[in-house]
Amino acid sequence: MFSKAESQQMKKEFWTAFADAYPRKWLLYNTKIKDVTFKFFVDNKKAQVMLDIEPKDEEKRKIYFEKIESLKNILLEEHLPDAIFDRHHHLENGKIISRIWVEKTGISLHNRNSWNDIFDFFNEKMGAFELFFYEYEDYIKDLEINT
Repeated sequence: MFSKAESQQMKKEFWTAFADAYPRKWLLYNTKIKDVTFKFFVDNKKAQVMLDIEPKDEEKRKIYFEKIESLKNILLEEHLPDAIFDRHHHLENGKIISRIWVEKTGISLHNRNSWNDIFDFFNEKMGAFELFFYEYEDYIKDLEINT
């Protein structure tokens, strides 16, 4: 068991090591769509690469999710065969967002031996997600084009 300070230090070392292993600029918050972001997540059970769709306007959230969902077969067949779609994803704080993600289980942030597996997972899956997004971003961004 790690103290809170030790855990925070390990998280810092993890993210620094990831940036050193894959020194590139990830898309993340730079989608140019307000409240549509890519995220990395890791804890002591799993690692995830996510696309969170969380505009405050429920209708916008629905439209963005449905646009990506309309491309689901392409995403699954050509980019991320293990992607999970959740139109009404409940966050711990009670907020409901839409989320599309992939995850790897059986790893731990606190096990340095699994870091390279996590780094490779992050790189492969985020790269595939970004490629998909760049390919279809004009369609996804344009709220005038219906699904």
